[in-house]
Amino acid sequence: MGKEKRMVPVMLSRGIITVVAAFVIQGGVFLLALPSLAAEATKIGVVDPQAVLEKSKAGRRALDTLKQYAETRKKLLAADEAELKEMEKQIQAQDKSLSEEEKRDKQNKFRVKLQDYQRHAQEFNQELAAKQKELVDEYMKKIMAATRTVAEKGGFGLVVDKGSENTIKIVLYNREALDLTDQVTKEFDRQNK
Repeated sequence: MGKEKRMVPVMLSRGIITVVAAFVIQGGVFLLALPSLAAEATKIGVVDPQAVLEKSKAGRRALDTLKQYAETRKKLLAADEAELKEMEKQIQAQDKSLSEEEKRDKQNKFRVKLQDYQRHAQEFNQELAAKQKELVDEYMKKIMAATRTVAEKGGFGLVVDKGSENTIKIVLYNREALDLTDQVTKEFDRQNK
């Protein structure tokens, strides 16, 4: 009889442990399911802001304006470069017929012209970078506003920058149905006629 009393508590404790373990496992499964339930409740979308800028009418106009500015400046620099090459040819062609003083004078003029060219090229690159940054900053605000409108209309709780080949790629994979880029492009054009 002494053994039976011991077996009952041991069996009861094993039964309790089994029940507790079952509750813990079920609770763990429930806790693991919570993030997926939260993800289902929150619609997530992706957008490629660079594609919006390049595909939208307003974005293309801005990019074309920037491109025209760059082309105009490049033509000016090309003219200066051609002048430098011509000066260099003349110096080389006249090298034997010029006195040392004339050579120094022409070389000094060439050096000054080269320094001016390099300074202008550097200024151009800085101006172009500043204009690009200004354009991106301005249009990112507009793209964000269009994205917000599309997200609110579609019930999206989170929209992530998809990135592209030319930018940092944040999203490694997304279903096509989650890509809001075309919708944002249309909304962007509607807001920025």
